[in-house]
Amino acid sequence: MKKYNVAVVGATGMVGSKFLEVLSEKNLPVDNYYLFASAKSAGKVIDFMGKPHTVIELKEENVTDKHIDIALFSAGGGTSAQFAPVFARHGAVVIDNSSQWRMDKDVPLVVPEVNPQDIAWHNGIIANPNCSTIQAMVALRPLQLKYGLKRIIYSTYQAVSGAGVAGYNDLLEGLKAFVNGGEYATKKFPYAIANNCLPHIDVFSDGGYTKEEIKMIKETKKILGDESIKVTATTVRVPVLNSHSESINIEFNKPCTLEGILEAFRSQSGLVVVDDVKSNKYPMPADATGHDEVFVGRIRLDDTVESGCNIWCVADNIRKGAASNAVQIAEYMIYNAPELIHGAK
Repeated sequence: MKKYNVAVVGATGMVGSKFLEVLSEKNLPVDNYYLFASAKSAGKVIDFMGKPHTVIELKEENVTDKHIDIALFSAGGGTSAQFAPVFARHGAVVIDNSSQWRMDKDVPLVVPEVNPQDIAWHNGIIANPNCSTIQAMVALRPLQLKYGLKRIIYSTYQAVSGAGVAGYNDLLEGLKAFVNGGEYATKKFPYAIANNCLPHIDVFSDGGYTKEEIKMIKETKKILGDESIKVTATTVRVPVLNSHSESINIEFNKPCTLEGILEAFRSQSGLVVVDDVKSNKYPMPADATGHDEVFVGRIRLDDTVESGCNIWCVADNIRKGAASNAVQIAEYMIYNAPELIHGAK
């Protein structure tokens, strides 16, 4: 089997480190891994796949001679805007975790369990969706196929790891201060996250929605391929270290039954049903952390509409919501569509 050259861009960050963890588990047919980061991290040695890898400074002259087939990006939107086209121009397929390319009409936005067919029309760049969108798509896709989706209402409970290391530290240091009766000046969030919830993720738009909410609304329609679905969202940061939770209210186009919904869920790849309320069993972020699957529970019909339901959806936002989804895209191409690994068409 052909072996590939794979780059990880932003290898020293939180998601970049998770890329390396997931890649080491997958053991893909890779000849060479190249780890890129900013000049500040260049020269750092990372032990990966049983041998030391020296971090390479991200600049074009360090890309041109490496014959990279796949580049996994998690280095921020500005870096992606500048360097994703560079890698694509030199023959790599870029799988980008930032928001830079998600709504570009010429860039597929992909969750492998949902719309892998969209990979086929890439032009050298494939976008990884927002973390909160990814897990919702795995749960919503089988319901869309069975009943059609009329309206979706998202209410999210998002972990601080979604805000990076700074968000993580704001919670840990804030909890220490809270327990000891002291104060901690947050560095990432506008207010304390310890013992608090913030209905504010990313910046506010003129209409009062945050950028995170707008991402979920627009990305849902693009991934599911249906602009007619009515989607609204409220996204909330909660004092949980890792794994996002979502309450999703769904209205269908066709009559539904609880048995039919469960049947649809159980047929969906990457989705696990945890729903036994008599035994107090339902998905929780503590249980989802470290897993690539999406977990659903608290499944019940909504009798306020003609046909609808409520579900509770949980997933590890750093794994499935970022690193694992990107690696799964690469894995899909390697094993199912190697002809698509040829960079820009």
